[in-house]
Amino acid sequence: MGRPRARSAARLSTRELRVPGVARLDLGRGRRTGVPEVILAEGKRPEELERILLALRRRGIGAIVSRLEQEHRDYLEQEGVHLSYRSAGRLGLAPGRLPVFRTIGSVAVLTAGTADRAVAEEARAVLEWLGVTVLHEYDVGVAGLHRLLRALRRTEQRRPLVYLVFAGREGALPTVVAGLVRAPVVGVPTSNGYGRGGRGEAALNAMLQSCAPIAVVNIDGGVPAALFALQLLARRPAKTARSRTAAHRRVR
Repeated sequence: MGRPRARSAARLSTRELRVPGVARLDLGRGRRTGVPEVILAEGKRPEELERILLALRRRGIGAIVSRLEQEHRDYLEQEGVHLSYRSAGRLGLAPGRLPVFRTIGSVAVLTAGTADRAVAEEARAVLEWLGVTVLHEYDVGVAGLHRLLRALRRTEQRRPLVYLVFAGREGALPTVVAGLVRAPVVGVPTSNGYGRGGRGEAALNAMLQSCAPIAVVNIDGGVPAALFALQLLARRPAKTARSRTAAHRRVR
């Protein structure tokens, strides 16, 4: 057999959309890596974000926008740029074409407490908008193990291929889950908790020291966790979706 041909840099998709003075949007990311580019609103002025979204809209391209603040939302609505919002308004979807992926299974999203839900909803929204089936169980932390065991019995019947597990405070839930389920577990520490080790620091350290095999993303890293899960599951882009509604029809 001959040696496999390496993919050359010239064959990589490097399409970009320039917004002069503001951004160079990576339109080839989905083809190269299996995940779309997500626009980070944090650190951008509202008018900069508007220019980016209008440039994409002129091309008919949808967009996922993360870390939105009330200032961004108010400005965009005032200027007639309408988004669909999830995760208490922290995540937005602009209408247009988005890659929808054929996947080989579902993703389970668990939270230790209700306070972890906003970050978990970021991950859930990204996955659902891109056509992935999400199974979710919230408020199943280790303070009441009976709740977790019931939730896992329900979830394991559906055979998810990866678990995203969100926890603040002592961050114990991902380790416990990893000792009970077949699928890989990604721990997502959330910035809940107070005093020494608060704001997610203790949760992050505990997950990094887990005695069970888990992967760990940064504090409040709901979007990176979702994109990592998508790369695990995605085979190839199947089609494009014109709106959030089209993607949701496939997962409900």
